[in-house]
Amino acid sequence: MKMKIARTLLLGATAAGLLAGSSLAAIAQELNLYTSREPGLIKPILDEFTKETGIKVNTVFVNNGLEERIRTEGENSPADVILTVDIGRLQAAKDLGVTQPVKLTALEETIPAAYRDPEGHWFGIALRGRVVYASKDRVKQDQITYEELADPKWKGKVCIRSGQHLYNISLFAAVIAHKGEEKAEEWLKGLKANLAKKPSGGDREQAKDILAGVCDIAIGNTYYVSLMRNGNNEEQKKWGEAIKVILPTFEGGGTHVNVSGLALAKNAPNKANAEKFMEYMVSDEAQRLHAEANSEYPVKAGIKIHPTIESFGQLKPDNVSIAEIAKLRKKASELVDKVGFDQ
Repeated sequence: MKMKIARTLLLGATAAGLLAGSSLAAIAQELNLYTSREPGLIKPILDEFTKETGIKVNTVFVNNGLEERIRTEGENSPADVILTVDIGRLQAAKDLGVTQPVKLTALEETIPAAYRDPEGHWFGIALRGRVVYASKDRVKQDQITYEELADPKWKGKVCIRSGQHLYNISLFAAVIAHKGEEKAEEWLKGLKANLAKKPSGGDREQAKDILAGVCDIAIGNTYYVSLMRNGNNEEQKKWGEAIKVILPTFEGGGTHVNVSGLALAKNAPNKANAEKFMEYMVSDEAQRLHAEANSEYPVKAGIKIHPTIESFGQLKPDNVSIAEIAKLRKKASELVDKVGFDQ
């Protein structure tokens, strides 16, 4: 009887151990994605990743303050991967100490050096251009330089969102990279002198103001035009159809681009799964799905571009690296305040 009880206890303990092991295995097949991207826009990509790898993706959506939240969570943060937009947010994550360097062949071979952190803390997976929206009816030219935006011929005809918005700060940082701080300040003063009204609203509202005749040209990101024209909001469709997109260039350079990107969280509890996800995001399938869902330019060559974005013409990205722009963002912000751009 004693031997029977002992055998039963042993079998029970073994079964419990197996169950515990299987539970740990199940936990190991998860990934916690912290993102500022709308969940609906990335769900098809996440579903495909899970289908391909068996790794479940738990999404934590934080529109603002994503990096600060991870820092507050500290060593116990469940974050594995950070997926966000703009070099400002990616660099902020690095500067706050919530990322760790990654060295993966797939990322280094696929993503051009200009779109990733030299130390491996963040990687751009898609591009967006900061371009000119122009009235189809009132603007005849189809080419323009960023320098020309400060030309007095546009006095009272330019609209833009706040100069301190991260999208504009990155553009202004690119101007500093090309012109130097002194000339960038003069350019910013010239741009301010050409404004039709005080900087306000978002990029879509700039298209709205062009339709209303408030201004003739505006500065905005490429993907907003696609979202307006192809969305379900009939009013915004009119805004998008009222404008044409001009891909401006710097004198001696190209069109300013920014990135959507990835970073590996510093205390990632599922690091191996996180690295698999980062590698997947530069695969042909993920690049196609991401570009289609978000109307952005794939960072990987040879991937199909969203038809609306493709209609803008061939994008020739500027030669200033995103890492260099990140370094100049603080100076750009200071110049915005110095010239009273938003006042």
